[in-house]
Amino acid sequence: MGNGAGISTPMLDDLKAAGFDILARNHAEAILAHDFPGELEMLCRVIAEFRISLDEIVRGGGGEAGLTQRLRHELSDLNWRKHNFSIETVVDGRARAGVSHEVDHVKFSEAGALALEIEWNNKDPFFDRDLENFQRLHALSAISVGVIVTRGASMQEAFLDRITEWMRAEGLTSEDDLDRLEIAARTVAQRKAIADQVERGVPFADAFARKFVADKFGQATTHWSKLEDRVQRGVGNPCPLLLIGLPAAILV
Repeated sequence: MGNGAGISTPMLDDLKAAGFDILARNHAEAILAHDFPGELEMLCRVIAEFRISLDEIVRGGGGEAGLTQRLRHELSDLNWRKHNFSIETVVDGRARAGVSHEVDHVKFSEAGALALEIEWNNKDPFFDRDLENFQRLHALSAISVGVIVTRGASMQEAFLDRITEWMRAEGLTSEDDLDRLEIAARTVAQRKAIADQVERGVPFADAFARKFVADKFGQATTHWSKLEDRVQRGVGNPCPLLLIGLPAAILV
């Protein structure tokens, strides 16, 4: 099936212009523009207005709490809610073992259903789970389009410089400052790795930022290039897909 690249929608064009990574596959843009224009406008508006503070990222240890939870709550308030699709096979009137597929955000409408997952910072095999889940649900006509939101390429690339700048601005010069700033506890191995860099002349803020970014946002986590690679290989086909990468521009 084609990837739908010939269709363009103003809302997605606005996100692209703002630096978001956008990739639509299997005619997802055409389906969204024709059958789900209101839902697409709503989603693009929420995504465009979303902001993440570096303070949250560092103090939260890179995890999701306080970050994408705000985005999740906004979507839930707009009826993009968690849903468990329960599938049961019946043979000759007798039910066989059923299966279920849980999706974090589903928006139902008269035209069908949109399924959305936010992958802020999981291990990258979670993309396989999401895409294969969408594939199965689409094959059963349970969803029309699958949407994944993750860290974009520009955000992934900017993390080290932006987090280092934040730590320098906060006057990070020692382990004591980490405690002062209520940054999550470090393991013995992490402390040693940072101390080794400092001994070689690397400023503490820079050494800590390097270790923090490598541990929390490494290449084996969920970010744009890992998602794009899978989709280009056909994972999730033939489900229509809309992929959105959050850009560095939303870091504040």
